[in-house]
Parts: sequence; structure tokens; C-alpha cells
Amino acid sequence: MNIFIIGFGDIGQRVARLERQEGRKTTALTRTPKQLPDILFVPGDLDHPETLKKLPTGNRLVCYFAPPAAEGTTDQRMQNWLASLKPDSLPQKIIYISTTGIYGNQDGAWVDENTPPKPQTARAKRRLDVEQKLKRWSRTHNIPVVILRVAGIYSPEQLPVEAIRQRRPVLRPSEAPCSNRIHADDLARVCFAAAHHHTGTGVTIYNATDGQASTMTDYFHTIADTLGLPRCPEVTREEAEKLLSPTMLSYLNESRRIDNDKMLQELGITLRYPDLAAGLAALTES
Repeated sequence: MNIFIIGFGDIGQRVARLERQEGRKTTALTRTPKQLPDILFVPGDLDHPETLKKLPTGNRLVCYFAPPAAEGTTDQRMQNWLASLKPDSLPQKIIYISTTGIYGNQDGAWVDENTPPKPQTARAKRRLDVEQKLKRWSRTHNIPVVILRVAGIYSPEQLPVEAIRQRRPVLRPSEAPCSNRIHADDLARVCFAAAHHHTGTGVTIYNATDGQASTMTDYFHTIADTLGLPRCPEVTREEAEKLLSPTMLSYLNESRRIDNDKMLQELGITLRYPDLAAGLAALTES
């Protein structure tokens, strides 16, 4: 089955490499002209429905990795794409990257795929809106959809090194909420496995995380220690309210531990980086 990727960022490129290793052809949507070996790019813009009328999605596996728009609580981009799909352009299956943020604050409790969503931020509400659109579309067309609720993504290329160098303050450990992560390479492998695992019709949801909840403070300190940098200063929550950005504070207002048993068992995934220490080890080994 050939692959069509919508949202050809870091994860899209990693998935494309896995697909090419299996000899599959990869096509990707792009707003601006691009050239990469073995990738066929087709023009289109999710914000402009008139550009989506003839996308090569028919009988293909579609990996939809594009983010929603930056504002609001609903997502028009997914609606634009779904509306563009005609009877002769229906995909065989859709893989969608959502977020564990849709669970909202769970006061540090463990949550699985059966936990009712209660998104608190606008960005999480946009993701839940996409999930609901896909569920309705899947019921109407009887085409399988896999939703991956993804935790914080990290990789050697995406670490907050500059923030650590600038000594951005972090919450002291006793006040830091639980957070969750997954290495970008493992997420790409989860996407690949979900794409080629038989899930039947309807919508299947997996939490995509390494299953090792810690805190944002531990994340920053572990990276600093690994790179031999001074640790960021620790502050109280009261101090953080005055020092940190609204976006960072919104992350610190939610605490949850994400269960990944369903992903591991049903998709047969063995994580290469089952915890943060393993994920950062390559930095010191290279």
C-alpha cells in the first residue's frame, strides 16, 4: 500500500524513511515546492480548500500529521481535507497524530484510552475536535482510522538546550506535575506499526508514550546533566506565575500519567527508548 503524508515535518520524514526501507512509494502534501530523494510532493494548502480537490489519496494509506490552526477550539483544516475526499479518492486507512493533552488535568492519576477526555486548553480542544470529526467520517464511510494520542516528543534535534543555557527557571520537584514523553524515533515506529497493523473498521485509539511519567523539572535537569550544563534554577509555583510564559504555565497546570499498555500489546512495539535516560544516552555515545 502506497503512503500519502499530510504534514511532512520531523515525524513525517521519519515515517517516510521507514516506508521507503520497505520499498513503498511515499507522496507528501506541501504548501511550498520541495525536492527530496524518493518523495513525490504534490501542492496543496489545508487552509485553502480549492487546492485540495485532486490529491492522490485514493486507495492509499494516509498519515495525517498536520497540526490544527493556531487559534480557536475547532479545526477547519481537517474539515477542509475530509470534504475534499470524493468516492474515487477515499483512502484505505487514516493515521492521525493527536495529543494526550485531550485528557486535561488528571491530578497525577494514570489514564488509558478509556479515560473520558476533558481538554482544558484551546490547543487540546482543537485536537479533540479533529478526533470527533474523524469518528463521524469513519462511521459514514466505513474506513478505519487510527488515532495516536501522543505525549511530549523529544529527540536529539529537539531538546530545550537553549532554554537550559539561558537558565530558564523550572518548578521545584515537590510542586512539579507529572508529564509524559516519547522519543521521535519510537513515535515514527508506532505510526508505522499502526499503519500496517490490521485494526478492522471504525476508530482505534492508542496512547503513544514511553509509559515512564516523570516531571518537566526532571526532564530539564536530566538533559542538563547529560550535556554537562548547569541545572536550571528551581522556583516555587508562586514565583513561576510571575516568571514563566502563559504557554509553559498551561503545561504546568496539568498532571497525568499515561498508560501505554494497549499500544505495546496490540501493536507489538518494543520501544528502543523506554525511558528518558535511554533516549538521551545516544548524545553521550556519539
